[in-house]
Amino acid sequence: MRQFTNPVIPGFHPDPSVCRVGDDYYLVTSSFEYFPGVPIFHSKDLVHWRQIGHCLTTESQLPLGGVPSSCGIYAPTIRYHEGWFYMTTTNVGGIGNFIVRTQTPDGPWSDPIPVAQGGIDPSLLFDEDGRVYFQSACSGDQGEGIYQCEIDIESGRMLTDSRLIWRGTGGAHPEAPHLYRIHGVYYLMIAEGGTEYGHMATIARSSDPYGPYVACPTNPILSNRSLKSGIHATGHADLVQARDGSWWAVCLGIRPVGYPMRHHLGRETFLARVTWTADGWPVIGNDAHIESVIDAPELPEVRWPDKPARDDFADSRLGFDWTFLRNPKPGSWSLSERPGYLALHGNPSSLNDAGAPAFVGRRLSHFSCDIAVALEFEPAGDGDEAGLTVYMNENYHYDLAVKRIDGRRKAIFRRTVGSMRVENERECPDGPLVLRIRAYPDKFEASIRSGQSEAIEMGWGETHLLSTEVAGGFTGVFAAMYAVSDSGTPSPAYFDWFDYEPRNS
Repeated sequence: MRQFTNPVIPGFHPDPSVCRVGDDYYLVTSSFEYFPGVPIFHSKDLVHWRQIGHCLTTESQLPLGGVPSSCGIYAPTIRYHEGWFYMTTTNVGGIGNFIVRTQTPDGPWSDPIPVAQGGIDPSLLFDEDGRVYFQSACSGDQGEGIYQCEIDIESGRMLTDSRLIWRGTGGAHPEAPHLYRIHGVYYLMIAEGGTEYGHMATIARSSDPYGPYVACPTNPILSNRSLKSGIHATGHADLVQARDGSWWAVCLGIRPVGYPMRHHLGRETFLARVTWTADGWPVIGNDAHIESVIDAPELPEVRWPDKPARDDFADSRLGFDWTFLRNPKPGSWSLSERPGYLALHGNPSSLNDAGAPAFVGRRLSHFSCDIAVALEFEPAGDGDEAGLTVYMNENYHYDLAVKRIDGRRKAIFRRTVGSMRVENERECPDGPLVLRIRAYPDKFEASIRSGQSEAIEMGWGETHLLSTEVAGGFTGVFAAMYAVSDSGTPSPAYFDWFDYEPRNS
C-alpha cells in the first residue's frame, strides 16, 4: 500500500475546502491580509497538489487597504455546480460575505457578489431540487451558532431570512460550517473549540436542511487535542468523495516545535481518510485523529514537477507562490524595469506598520531550509533599506538588510519582537551582496557575503518568538524581499535571484 506524509500542503495554508470535478480535485485556503487572495490548488490524487492561481487577483475583488493583520480573507469554500466553480468567503474589514465564480478554476474569477447574511466562514449547498443554501457562523438574534438562508446564486440576494440551525455541541466558537446531502440525509459539519489546541470537528444530521439537527453521539469526529503527537489543533474540515467511492477529509492542523509547544509555519493543510459507521456517521482519520503517515488514496498517483530552488525572475510575471502584503502600491515592484531582476521601490510604509510596503514574499513551508537573495542596492537617503525578512506581522519579524545610516551604507540584522527591537550593524562591502537566512526548527541564522569572500555572520533569532503563541494572529511566517524609503526619490533595490532550498535536517 502506497503511503504519504502529512501535511499535503505545508506552510500557511489554513481552512482548506475541496471539491471534485470528474477525476480532478480543487482546493482553496484562507489568505488573510495577503494579496492576491485565496490560493487555489489542483490535484489528481488528493495527495500531490500544485497551485494554479488565485481566486482574487484584482484590487476591486480584494481591497485590503487599512485591513489589520489577520483580517481580510477568512475561510473560503469551493463548490462546483452545473459547469461553474463557486468560491464564497469573507473579507473581514471589507465587503463581508461574498461569492465569486468562474468556469475555469485557474481564472479569471468574477467580481464579488455580496451576500447580506452576516458572520464568517460561509459555505454553499446546491440541493437536488435547485435550491441553494448559504451557511455562515454568526452571533445573531438567536444567539451564537450556524445560521442559514436560501439565496439566488446569480445575484446573491437572500430569498429567506437567516435562521439558526445548530449551536454545536457546546465547544467555543462554533464555526466553519459545511452542509452536505448524502443519501438523502443532511449532514452539517462544523469546527468548535477555537482554532487552537482544543480545535475539533463535530457533525449533526437531519432530514430537513433547516433541522432540527441531531448531534453524532461520538462527537468530535476529528480532534488531536491532548494527544502525544506532532500534529495538533486539527479541525475546520471539508469532505469529498473520490472517484472510486472512498471518502476523504481535508482539514487544518499545526506542527508545534519545542516545549512549551509553539508553531511558526502557520496552520497547514492535512488529508485523512473518512470511514462511515454502521449507523451512518463519518469518522475522520484513525479513530478521529490525524496521523503523520497514512495510506494514500487508491487513485492513480500524479506528481507535479518540483519547483526549482532558484527563481531568477526571467519570466514576465511572478509565480503563483509569490504574494504581496496587502494591495501593492503602484510602481512598488517591476519585472520589466531591469529584465532578469525583481525591482522594488521603497515607500514610507515599513515592516513595522500595517501598511503596504514594497514586499514580495512566499510562505515558509519547511522547518529547515536555506533562503538567499542576490541584492544590488545603493540607498539614497538615511533610513532607506532593502533586504530579506522572515515576517510574521508588523510587530514580529527578523530583517537582514542593507541600510543607509549617517550617510554610510551598512549591513544590518534587526530583531523586532513586540515592543523590543535590537539592530546589529556592520560595515557593508561594496557592490552586490548575497543575503542568506538559514532556517532551523528552533532558530534563524543570518549572514551576508560579497563575491567569493567568506560569509559575515550577522546574528540569529529564535523561531518561537515569531510563533502564533507569541505573535498572535492566524497567519504564518513569510520569507520576503522588501524595500523601505522615506526619500523623495528612492533608489531601486534590484534582486537578481531568490533561492528557497529545503533541507532534510
